[in-house]
Amino acid sequence: MIDHNAVKLGKAAPRLDPRTLRLAAYLPAELPEIPAAADYSRAVPSGAWGMLANDRLGDCTCAAAGHLIQQWTGSVGSAVTPADADIVAAYSAITGYNPADPSTDRGAVELDVLNFWRAAGIAGHKIGAYAAVDPRDRAHVRAGAYLFGGLYLGVALPRSAQAQDTWDVAGDGPDAAPGSWGGHAVSVAAYDADGLYIVTWGALKRVTWAFWDRYVDEAYAVLSPDFLDGKGQTPAGFNLAQLQQDLAAVTN
Repeated sequence: MIDHNAVKLGKAAPRLDPRTLRLAAYLPAELPEIPAAADYSRAVPSGAWGMLANDRLGDCTCAAAGHLIQQWTGSVGSAVTPADADIVAAYSAITGYNPADPSTDRGAVELDVLNFWRAAGIAGHKIGAYAAVDPRDRAHVRAGAYLFGGLYLGVALPRSAQAQDTWDVAGDGPDAAPGSWGGHAVSVAAYDADGLYIVTWGALKRVTWAFWDRYVDEAYAVLSPDFLDGKGQTPAGFNLAQLQQDLAAVTN
């Protein structure tokens, strides 16, 4: 059970941008073999995730980026844990948050974080590209999580999640309404036939597919050099050079 008074939310409503690339355009009609289960959480030592300041600030959009950096670097070598100060610095640069003025802690839009991450880097780590994943296409969700070493996503959390060890749909009352608690950014670390594991507030959290289908309102596959080998491929052998070229074309 989560002590909702000891954690913060901070994901603003999704922003629609027609220039955002779609992962579906870069996956073949016949997907490469995607395993029924994958787990990148093992790349990060138990207890090493860290809050990344999301217990005191609404910087979840940047904390989720930090958690992806951990599992990417851990998957190809030793896990790198960003310093809280570096995550907060990115949050400040993106949103104008000023530690001397608590009223400036207003959260962020995920697309703003992704664009900053690509242009300037977060905690010294830049990404190469990102593409939106249709949260309702489960095959593409699994493909994105497996091929990219996780997903960056947004959740319209219901108040009912505050009392759940595993996030699941809890009826149709007002406490189960999407966003009744608020918007939250997390990263996907693992999936299987029954659901997923996300990283939030410094720990792994189990999420059912039913919860995912109802409450996830945006998801992105993120290509990071931290997750590429010397040939520019992910550990699964997926070459994403064209995705990088197209993203450069629309952002420049």
